Amino acid sequence: MSQKELLARIDRLEALDEIRQLPAKYALSLDMRDLDSHVNLFAPDIRVSRDKVGRAHLKRWLDDTLRLQFTGTSHHTGNHIIEFDDVDHAHGVVYSKNEHETPCADGSIEWVIMQMVYWDNYERVEGRWYFRRRLPCYWYATDLNKPPVGDNKMRWPDREPYAGAFHDLWPSWESFWDNPPDADEPEVAAPAPLDQFLSTMRGDAGEPKIRVR
Repeated sequence: MSQKELLARIDRLEALDEIRQLPAKYALSLDMRDLDSHVNLFAPDIRVSRDKVGRAHLKRWLDDTLRLQFTGTSHHTGNHIIEFDDVDHAHGVVYSKNEHETPCADGSIEWVIMQMVYWDNYERVEGRWYFRRRLPCYWYATDLNKPPVGDNKMRWPDREPYAGAFHDLWPSWESFWDNPPDADEPEVAAPAPLDQFLSTMRGDAGEPKIRVR
């Protein structure tokens, strides 16, 4: 192995470790309401809305959202898959199980639990890795004592239930239910190439997008 190849492998290992810490730092800084630490996990020119760019706008949006909707939160992350587009860009999927102390319009409090995944895009800017985008895909949100059985599993206080996007990015979900096995042995596809597990799962689905609610 040449010195150039060795340095590239070391850089990849260091990049993986730095990226893996981003979701954990995201969770801790969000739950402890350290919004300066939180927004500095994102690229300096992060887009917040169609007409707003930058960490200051992200901080204001978060402050308004957190004060209005939650008196406390706890985020638990895992199942982190990371793949590289090039030396300075990567994407990944992270599972997140979240708990929210949520005030209701009638003055009561509900304890809302949530299961979701994030589709992330990461970028290295001036030697540091940041979030470029986080796309949230929800399976359910419901009061702790109300299992989310049935359709429209996103059930927040004072809102009509609606469907999340937990399965929307993955064509395999619909294909599985639409194609029950026959009597023959099933065909098995070749293993995904290295760093293409997520793109192989998504097939020709294109850039991940979900409906904004």
